[in-house]
Amino acid sequence: MFDIGFAELLVIGVLGLLVIGPERLPGTVRTLALWIGRLRRSFSDIRSEIEREVGADEIRRQLHNESIMASLKESKDQINKEIDKAGKELSNIENSIAAKPNLSQSSNPSSTPDSTTGSTTEAEPAAIADEQASKPSPQDPKS
Repeated sequence: MFDIGFAELLVIGVLGLLVIGPERLPGTVRTLALWIGRLRRSFSDIRSEIEREVGADEIRRQLHNESIMASLKESKDQINKEIDKAGKELSNIENSIAAKPNLSQSSNPSSTPDSTTGSTTEAEPAAIADEQASKPSPQDPKS
């Protein structure tokens, strides 16, 4: 703290004895010691309060970071669900596209009954619509 050696303390003591006097010197030293003790206690209280505040700030920062991480995890889960949903829709589209060439290979898809139910397949209306779309319309001037 302060670089005060024994020699400096001895000089201060002798000067205090000469200035204050031998009768009042013990009371003055006692009062001075009380003030120094109070200063030390107040400094230690301030230091501990600052350390508590720093600790509280650290805790607040950690809680804030944890809340951000939780919201990021929720967002990640939602994105993964959307990706899975899009993947399923894509596979359904691929399956329907793969089913269309099978329909065009058969000679007459509208009269072919489904082997399991005895009725026509669900893809037949789409095939009929494709056939009608490929025929030129009478109002089309390009054809």
